[in-house]
Amino acid sequence: MTRHIMVVTGTRADYGLLDPLLAALEASSAFEVGLLVTGTHLDERFGMTVREIEADRHRIAARVPLPLDDDSEAGVSRATGAAVSGIATALADTRPSMVVILGDRYEALAAAVAATLMRVPIAHLHGGETTEGAIDDSMRHAITKLSTLHFVSTEEYGKRVIQMGEDPARVFCVGALGVDNALRTNLIAPPVLASELGFEFARPTALMTFHPVTLDDASGVTQVEELLAAFNTLRDVRVLITRPNADAGNRVIRERLEAWVAANAPRAKSFASLGRVRYLSAVAACDVVVGNSSSGVIEAPSLGTPSVDIGDRQAGRVRAASVIHAEPEREMIADAIQRALSADFAAMAALTPNPYGDGHAAQRIVDVLSVTRNLITRKRFRDLPDEGER
Repeated sequence: MTRHIMVVTGTRADYGLLDPLLAALEASSAFEVGLLVTGTHLDERFGMTVREIEADRHRIAARVPLPLDDDSEAGVSRATGAAVSGIATALADTRPSMVVILGDRYEALAAAVAATLMRVPIAHLHGGETTEGAIDDSMRHAITKLSTLHFVSTEEYGKRVIQMGEDPARVFCVGALGVDNALRTNLIAPPVLASELGFEFARPTALMTFHPVTLDDASGVTQVEELLAAFNTLRDVRVLITRPNADAGNRVIRERLEAWVAANAPRAKSFASLGRVRYLSAVAACDVVVGNSSSGVIEAPSLGTPSVDIGDRQAGRVRAASVIHAEPEREMIADAIQRALSADFAAMAALTPNPYGDGHAAQRIVDVLSVTRNLITRKRFRDLPDEGER
C-alpha cells in the first residue's frame, strides 16, 4: 500500500538539504510524496524560493503563508503560532501517514506541534546536534521529544538523542543530506556561474552568509559589523553574500549588508537566495566560506573549501579540520580568513574527511522508511541504565 509522506520545508536552506531525499522518495513506488511549503519560501523579500521548488517539479501539497513583516521576537512568536494553525489545517486536509521534518527552526517546531496534536508520526532529521548560540538549539531538542523516528548525522548525535530518552531502535545514523548534495549535485562551472550572477570569481573570493544570533541581545548586529570591518581590512578579497534568514533581527542585518555592498561594489555583491545548485557551485568556486551558517560546517568540507565559522551560532557542532573558528572580533576574523586563504591550509582542506558522512544519507533514510510501518505516536521514556549497570 502506498504511504503518503508529507515533507515540510520553510526556508531555502532546509529545501536545499531535502532535495536528495525528495528525489529518493519519489523514485520509490512505496510512497506518495507531497511538500508542505511555508515560511520564507512564500515571501518576495527572501527570494520567493517556492519558484525553485516549482521548477524542480516536486509536488506541493500545501502552502502555508506566514506573517513575516515583524522580525521582533514577539513577531516571530506570532508567526510560529500562525504556522501551527496553518499547518494543522493542511494536515487535516491531506491526512499524511507521516511528516518528515528537518532541523530546528520555528517553522519546523510548529509543524512538529501540529503533527503531534493530530497524532501524525514524525520522522526528524538532524536531531541531537547542538548550536549553542541560537535559540534553534532548544527547538531542535523539543522536536526530538515530539518525534517517532530519528535520522541523525553522526554517531555522537545519535547517542545524545538516546540520552534524551528515545528508543535506540528508532535512532538511525545516516549522515547528513548536505553531504549528498555536495557530492552528487552537478555543479555549475565557475565561468558560467560568474556570467549568471554578474560576479567575477577572481582569487581570492569569499562566500559569506551571516544569520541573526538569536540568543544575543543585539541579534548579531555587533558581530556582523565586526565581520564587515574585517573585510574592510582585506581589500583584495571579493565577497559574494547570501542574505540572512527570517529569524528575529534579520532586517537590520540585511540593511547593513546592503549598505556595505553598495559602498564596496563591484568587489561585493549580494543575493536574497542563490538556490541550491548555484549556492553549492559558489561554495566550490570560492576560496573560503565565511559566516555563521551550518553550510560552512556541513557542506563546505565535502567540496574541499575552507570555512571560517564566526561566533557561537554553530558552537557545539562536530566539525572537520577545514573549519576554523573565529571569535566575532575584526582582527580575529581577518586573521582566520587569511589563514584559510593560505596555500597550505587550502591544500589540507581539499583532502580533509567530512565527519558528516559519505553522500548516501537519502537512500539510507528511504530504506528505513520502506520497512517501517504501523508507527504509533505513543512513546515510552527510556531511562539510561544506572552507572553500576553500564
